Amino acid sequence: MLKRIAISDLELGMFVHKMEGSWFSHPFWKAKFLVDDTDKLATLRDSALDGVVIDVSKGKDVGGSRMPSPIPASARTAPAQRPRMRSVTARSAVQQASLEPVSVEVEMHAAKAIAAKAQKSLANTFIAARLGKSLNIKTVEPVVTDIMNSIRRNQQAFGGLMRCKLKNEVIYQHALAVSALMVSLARQMKLSDTETREAGLAGLMLDIGANYLPPNLDVPNHDFRQVDPAIWQQHVILGHRALQNDDTMPQAVLAACLEHHERIDGSGFPNGLGKGEISTIGRMAAICDTFDFLLTRTNSTAALDPAIAVQKMRAMEGAFDEEILRSFIESVGLYPVGAFVELASGKIAMVIDEDPRDKSKPIVQAFYSRTTKERIVPHRIVLSQPENNDDITGIADLGELDLPEEGQLRELVFFTAFKMVS
Repeated sequence: MLKRIAISDLELGMFVHKMEGSWFSHPFWKAKFLVDDTDKLATLRDSALDGVVIDVSKGKDVGGSRMPSPIPASARTAPAQRPRMRSVTARSAVQQASLEPVSVEVEMHAAKAIAAKAQKSLANTFIAARLGKSLNIKTVEPVVTDIMNSIRRNQQAFGGLMRCKLKNEVIYQHALAVSALMVSLARQMKLSDTETREAGLAGLMLDIGANYLPPNLDVPNHDFRQVDPAIWQQHVILGHRALQNDDTMPQAVLAACLEHHERIDGSGFPNGLGKGEISTIGRMAAICDTFDFLLTRTNSTAALDPAIAVQKMRAMEGAFDEEILRSFIESVGLYPVGAFVELASGKIAMVIDEDPRDKSKPIVQAFYSRTTKERIVPHRIVLSQPENNDDITGIADLGELDLPEEGQLRELVFFTAFKMVS
């Protein structure tokens, strides 16, 4: 049963079915959700919404009564999961206090907690932008610190998680993924801690201008990169202008925001700059932004396998700074985490981690046999081990196989490998 109520009558436990008001008044990307925490409630009450429509079959009614239908399990944390969640959070806090290297399995749980926390911070920042409020860089600086610390502990965990997890909203996933790629690239280039931090911050803010695009756009999955290019390209100038209003914004972040779509051969936008005119961080941002974009499905293009994305970028002559691109490939690998590969044994596997002993031989999770033409019990193969006789022969073509869609398969293999719940 649906019921329209005033914003002032909204309470914890209510299920929002629809938000009424202009697009810029909407304080959340999702249109339907449970009001399950005080921050969410406060954000709604502070917004310029005309009102909301609640579904009392899924949440609390006005006056505190509740319809018999339970709140869906997806909208709340089951009691049996709470101890485990507390355990993960506690473990993550301990890990974050240390910067000592850890295994990808250990860091993965911390990375998942960091991503969840970071998405909330980003959401608040992007909502503020959409509502016309001034940006405050201090609200997202802790996100960059967490990402930097995660990458210090393990180079691949956070980026791998962003690459393989389906349930992130595109605009937040892209920001977090590019931030992690920028931090990894800065470390590979041996930049200073300050420069690395600015690179990570730039990754988060590259597409902040999307929040200032026309409010009546039909945006599939909130991915503004799928709208008319003439409109989409405006986000660069709009974002740069918004970031300039923060006096504490590092110049490097401003440069990255303005230049991340420029290309070495002068074919980019908004100013058609050439190699000598694009800053180092702008050239870094162009590479990291493009790589993650190639991994995203749009209305007109399929998502590429990470290894194919690397090959495609290497073939884009004149687009990127060649030296920085080499450093980028060294940071993610020729076969990045999430890439599906063919093995000499006839097995198909997915890359789940790099091996610092030999980066040309990553750690993979095998799950299918070309020989028997059927799925096999998933198992890990450390290709660099002396007793291992297997090796990668190329990128796997999954087109004719009886397997889930590649994005779903990637998430399934990834979370199975690390015994995690997506």
